[in-house]
Amino acid sequence: MADDLGAMLNQARGGWDDAMALRFVSATRDEVVAEYVVDRRHLQGYGIVHGGMHSGAIETVCSTGAALDAMARGLAVVGVENNTSFVRAVREGRIRVTARPITRGRRSQLWEAIARDEQERIVSCGRVRLLCLEPGSDLGGKPAPSRPSA
Repeated sequence: MADDLGAMLNQARGGWDDAMALRFVSATRDEVVAEYVVDRRHLQGYGIVHGGMHSGAIETVCSTGAALDAMARGLAVVGVENNTSFVRAVREGRIRVTARPITRGRRSQLWEAIARDEQERIVSCGRVRLLCLEPGSDLGGKPAPSRPSA
């Protein structure tokens, strides 16, 4: 497995990441960085970035890092908890979200992410806990994949 899979992940991007224009800057087993430029689709009624966008971006980078680590061990992961704090209101600009592991155990992983604006101010931060699944484990009525789908 290549060290940095960011470009490959962008080529396979789909679903929520594509809809929200979240692009990977870099992605390894030890750190995932993604960013987006705030536009109309990210805003809530007061004209600031929606909390769901912050939570979703944190979920994406943490889940991606955990998945890269799990795949190297022949496992899959699924998120079971996302705790995100909204620190600073954002109306425009580029947001960069960086995730790193806190623990990577046999059964679960805990990742932490920090989102910063262009002035390097923290705008949100969070932790995502993920369950490690053996290949073929039931995941929503289907076998868990050996790699994440786009």
